[in-house]
Amino acid sequence: MTEQDPSHYAARFAANYDDWFPSYVTDSTVERLALLAKVAGGGPVLELGSGTGRVALPLAARGLEVHGVEAASEMTDRLRAKPGGRDIPITVGDFSRVPVDGAFALVYVVNGTFFELDSQHDQAQCFAHTADHLLPGGLFVLDAHVPEALVAPDAAVATLPIRGGGVTVRLRRVDRAAQRYTSHYLIFDGGGIHHVPVSFRYASAGELDLMAAMAGLRLRERFGGWAGEKYTAASTYHVSVYERP
Repeated sequence: MTEQDPSHYAARFAANYDDWFPSYVTDSTVERLALLAKVAGGGPVLELGSGTGRVALPLAARGLEVHGVEAASEMTDRLRAKPGGRDIPITVGDFSRVPVDGAFALVYVVNGTFFELDSQHDQAQCFAHTADHLLPGGLFVLDAHVPEALVAPDAAVATLPIRGGGVTVRLRRVDRAAQRYTSHYLIFDGGGIHHVPVSFRYASAGELDLMAAMAGLRLRERFGGWAGEKYTAASTYHVSVYERP
């Protein structure tokens, strides 16, 4: 995400993030990323939007050299407080610019975080800078909603349990003309009601492929989920793997 201001949800609610926002990252996610890192040569890996370390830490525990970029220093403070968190190098900055040194076998961004980049320009810039930091044969991996699924009637409202009791109600509003959606999280946690809006600029698989091609990357494979499901006409979600030739 781009440079943080103090009002951004990641800065304001870092202490509550792991409890309030259930992760869509599972053991399958970590296993898939570890496998892809091995396919790409087993070199260092970089997470864009490393947050509180929900993916970086399990990957590091598997023996991978993991680095991160995170715009909110408050999120990195939470990562540092976890076992192993001080061993992961984190650069605080705008991940659309990939402000790190060195080259990586794998760069990844998960949980739809790529789409918190505000514009097509920022997203294309992220592809370009990522390509510059990939080793030959290196991979760039991201996950995304299929846009048509975002506007389905049953996608507008969801109820999500939160750690320690309580519940989160997510209301999703889609602006098709602007190619954007906002998830409004209403969090009931025993300490009151909290409203956390998070805005995204979505893109189709075809648009992502074009950004990749402009950056000199090519689509290696596309899954229907982190467990390696086949991507089909019925898929509502995808994991796309781009390769630097």
